[in-house]
Amino acid sequence: MSDAHEHAVTSFDARERSPIAARAKSLRRGPGAGHHPGGMRGMMPGEKPRDFAGTMRRLGAFLGQFKLRIALAVAFAIGSTIFSIIGPKVLSEATTALFDGVVAQVAGTGGIDFDLIARILMTTLGLYLASAACAWVQSWLMSYVTQTTCYRLRRAIIEKVDRLPFGFFDRVSTGDVLSRITNDVDTLGQSLNQGVVQMITSVTTVIGVIVMMFSINWVMTLITLVMVPVSLVLVAVVVKRSQRYFVAQQALLGEINGQVEETFSGHEVVKAFGREDDTVRTFRETNARLYEAGWKSQFLSGLMQPAINFVGNLGYVAVAIAGSLFAVMGVITVGDIQAFIQYVKNFTQPVTQLAQVSNVLQQLAAAAERIFDFLGEDELAPEHPTASTHGVLASVDFDHVGFGYDATRPVLKDFTARVEPGQTVAIVGPTGAGKTTCVKLLMRFYDVTSGAIRIGGIDIRDFSRADVRSLFAMVLQDTWLFSGSIRENIRYGKLDATDEEVVAAAKEACAHHFIMTLPGDYDFEINEDATNVSAGQRQLLTIARAILADRRMLILDEATSSVDTRTEARIQEAMDNLMADRTAFVIAHRLSTIRDADVILVMDQGDIVEQGTHDELIELGGLYADLYNSQFDD
Repeated sequence: MSDAHEHAVTSFDARERSPIAARAKSLRRGPGAGHHPGGMRGMMPGEKPRDFAGTMRRLGAFLGQFKLRIALAVAFAIGSTIFSIIGPKVLSEATTALFDGVVAQVAGTGGIDFDLIARILMTTLGLYLASAACAWVQSWLMSYVTQTTCYRLRRAIIEKVDRLPFGFFDRVSTGDVLSRITNDVDTLGQSLNQGVVQMITSVTTVIGVIVMMFSINWVMTLITLVMVPVSLVLVAVVVKRSQRYFVAQQALLGEINGQVEETFSGHEVVKAFGREDDTVRTFRETNARLYEAGWKSQFLSGLMQPAINFVGNLGYVAVAIAGSLFAVMGVITVGDIQAFIQYVKNFTQPVTQLAQVSNVLQQLAAAAERIFDFLGEDELAPEHPTASTHGVLASVDFDHVGFGYDATRPVLKDFTARVEPGQTVAIVGPTGAGKTTCVKLLMRFYDVTSGAIRIGGIDIRDFSRADVRSLFAMVLQDTWLFSGSIRENIRYGKLDATDEEVVAAAKEACAHHFIMTLPGDYDFEINEDATNVSAGQRQLLTIARAILADRRMLILDEATSSVDTRTEARIQEAMDNLMADRTAFVIAHRLSTIRDADVILVMDQGDIVEQGTHDELIELGGLYADLYNSQFDD
């Protein structure tokens, strides 16, 4: 994507921004939108943008990079429609020539001019071939525009994710972000292709057909036009009644999908507490309401086409009667009647499509608005690093650090500590004291609001975020493994590691033994949610990953919380070897694991209230002693 295109995607006036957090409820999307006449697939009534005009302007600005292709697509769509409209009029001349020839032959005054009919048929064939060729080119151009648009928007969203602050993900669900990448982009592409082309061809068809009908007979044309408001009234009545059932259907689809997901993901809990009957009963109730809304929405929307066909048939009858009278009077020819009836048939469908194309445009705008809201979110401040972490000492200074996720509610108030290179520092304290926040600040997931954090005497804000994070290996309480082999998951810590290095890291993390018991050992495939290995095994694999990364500093946040006591002792020994000559930060609630730490920082309400070794703090008899002793009281 060129710089201009990138700017079109990611740069929006601040006044036009509509932050995602301001949305009280994200739009529901999913299957089951039902059938709608006129080829408008997947419409979901009720999905409307907050600012239709503003969103369409922003979408138009983004699509400006395709203006030549869109203009050509419009031209070819109009050309295809015009050629198809002219066809019946030309073909009517063949019908007239055939009819006149038959009459002359019967009267004995002449015969059928087959050469004339052949020329007319060849001309008609040429018109329809030209129409098909224009339609093919138009389809190719719009497919390119829509798919390229989807491709660039997906890329822009992914790149945007890397530029968003961590605070964004604290207030927006992962599912909502995924929905923008998948559902919203797909909806935009489909609606763009359907809505734009359908609107152009429908308008052109309606105008062209009306012109051609007036050229044949104005009275018959007025008879046909009388049927239009009747059709529109029927469409409005049916849509009004069916819309609420489509909305209910989408809501119930979301509800039933949530129930299924919860039941499958928590099936062990459901069975353990014997709640199978309640779960099935709740599902049946929701399923019954979904059935009720589904059949009503489908039934009512299904009435639309028969009703419109009925009105159209009335128009055919009226036109046939009027045309017969005019033919007898010699006002029009038989071929004109045939052409006119064909035009009436071609007239009703685009009128119906125009009546519904607004729903597609609303859907398009709703999807585009969610995408542009996301792309308009505030990003991390631009980095201008003035220092490099190359050769920097692994010492850390917290210098009167203050921070709060909410500016009015500080988590850290005046946090000051000094960590020497190679020291193991344990951070303990009650829940909510600010332990994990210290780690997030150290990794520059967030920046301090006051004070400074220095590594090797240099403010970490003088380094790039990537450089700061390259100094640390992390093992968290919440393990993260991706779908892939065990070898690939361990190698994530060092992508160019050899198989021998992977095995050595696994052995050091006490993971090698259990890996060898699995089918395929290091090539054993971990499933999507890593449920085919135990919680303790997942933690061992993340520890192996950190060992393989071989960084100068370590962060261990309850790194052994999911393993048994015997394995914990073995891992602790491996950790001691790993942490030798490395600066390590250990967050622990099981205080027995940090007795040998060089320094223990005891936090409470955002401040360090005690500091020292295990023995010193026990002798002090303060908060640490209370926490430690409470874990061993009978």
